[in-house]
Amino acid sequence: MTEETKIIDDFSEFTSWLNTLEDLDETLWTKPIAEGKWSVSEIIAHLMNWDKYLISEVIPSVQNDGGIEFPEFNSFNKKASDYAKSGITQSKLLEETKDIRRLLVQKLKELPTEVLVKPTTVHGITHDPHTGTPYSLIYIVKEFIEHDEHHKGQVVEFLKGSNVG
Repeated sequence: MTEETKIIDDFSEFTSWLNTLEDLDETLWTKPIAEGKWSVSEIIAHLMNWDKYLISEVIPSVQNDGGIEFPEFNSFNKKASDYAKSGITQSKLLEETKDIRRLLVQKLKELPTEVLVKPTTVHGITHDPHTGTPYSLIYIVKEFIEHDEHHKGQVVEFLKGSNVG
């Protein structure tokens, strides 16, 4: 198994964790995880929104030798929050999120290794300023795994504090 395949497989495992939220009590699903923070539903919608962005914008741009541009975070993230509060049911949001992640993983698996590892830019920058690592699509996927883990950790801690899960 190549390193790229392992990273994509790790990224796909997120859907298994989403399954653990299916029986979550509705009040915990919509309750903010802390003062001034999102609810579990908003966090899930947020993660789905980023997956959609990777599918619609990032992958096509990298395939066409373009760089990666991320949207302005606050307004982009507000759309996800609004969607979570739109009346969508818990089961529907979880199913949509799993479907989008599966589609994203499928698209990543279909890409040749050369595309996954090809150097690219993020907002015109060639290397991650924190690590010095050159940007590539697979590097961005690794960053999104860390993003998933960050939010998963928030949800897990919240549910532990609520004596659930």
